[in-house]
Amino acid sequence: MIEIKNVTKTYKSGDLEFQALKGVSFTVEDGEFVAIMGPSGSGKSTLMHILGALDTPTSGTYFLDGKDVSTLTDDELADIRKEKIGFVFQSFNLLPRTTVLRNTMLPLVYAGVSEEERKSRAIKALIAAGMNESHFHHLSNQLSGGQIQRVAISRALVNDPSLILADEPTGNLDTKTGQIVLGTFQKLNKDFGRTIILITHEPDVAEHADRIILFATV
Repeated sequence: MIEIKNVTKTYKSGDLEFQALKGVSFTVEDGEFVAIMGPSGSGKSTLMHILGALDTPTSGTYFLDGKDVSTLTDDELADIRKEKIGFVFQSFNLLPRTTVLRNTMLPLVYAGVSEEERKSRAIKALIAAGMNESHFHHLSNQLSGGQIQRVAISRALVNDPSLILADEPTGNLDTKTGQIVLGTFQKLNKDFGRTIILITHEPDVAEHADRIILFATV
């Protein structure tokens, strides 16, 4: 599914340059659950932006499903994000005082999907993420941290992406709740065949994946 070849990323500010990524290469097969682990400053978040088609490398190539993402236009990158990639963030990014169901439906509103289809697909995604139907009409600010993250996962699933990118998804959760959320990712991988790339700096979180890619500080 993914092939990264000699990817670099350099940021410039005036005469100063900072190289966030230096010659990164790896592959991820369709249906894998991979953790990318490393300390702060090792380039994990920069890589996440490139994998998520939110940024392009300074040099090197990024192939997603055989397509060279590093050469695409902004509109083409937007299509990749909409059709192939689901994002789960540490900060949840849900709308407050909005129901679980409507939060999950939101990406489909932007995609122009009919209301009936939005609701059907949102319910399917919530069930896949392990949410109890009794919570579908709760407001997001009435949920526990673990429930909120499950809603965020369901929102990432609602467009039926082939790739889920999770950036420190347990960072704001206690250990017990974090384990439940990680179990949700494992279920999505094993039972639904989703390819998952999880960014973390915690070894016990990375161990939930099938394979670990270790970054060192640049």
